[in-house]
Amino acid sequence: MTPVQLADRIDERCLTFYGISWLQFEAIEAAFANISGVRFAYLDGTLDIMTVSPEHEDTKGTIRALVEAYMREKGIRFYIRGGPTLGSQELGARKEPDESYNLNTKKDIPDLAIEVVITSGGIDKLELYKRVGVPEVWFWQDGVLDIYVLKEDYEKMKRSQLLPNLDIEMLMRYITYFDQYDAVTEFINTLRQEEK
Repeated sequence: MTPVQLADRIDERCLTFYGISWLQFEAIEAAFANISGVRFAYLDGTLDIMTVSPEHEDTKGTIRALVEAYMREKGIRFYIRGGPTLGSQELGARKEPDESYNLNTKKDIPDLAIEVVITSGGIDKLELYKRVGVPEVWFWQDGVLDIYVLKEDYEKMKRSQLLPNLDIEMLMRYITYFDQYDAVTEFINTLRQEEK
């Protein structure tokens, strides 16, 4: 049985529902099991159901390629976690990050989660990630990369604490570059020139 396709060209949309129990959430999620391009986020009775657009996937792919190129060039050991489901009924929260990584060693919880926000819903994603205990979360929205580091709460920072030497302004320029392949190639070349 092949997954059902919502459409060849789908816009990013988010529907938010309130007062949804965990059991209702699991039933709704199960009903969409064979439908590709749909993502869920749940926090304390609020449920976001999102469709994923080609723009979202392209941007996510570019960020992933750039971040991984940076870590390889700098000799930083990393493990790609992708979008594992994070959270539980006990936490009252569950979501899949767009991308996530462990640095240095494999762990149950990613060190870094990355979110590409095209359309926002009703869920406070930082609260969700705080409950899970993700140390650093990056949000890409409207051409800007915001970095949040978990202290008592998440604090917005100008630099990553996990990748403190990463030039965020330069990274943002390459995320919005006209071509993904060229962006990564030029980014690597720039990193190598900086080391000379």
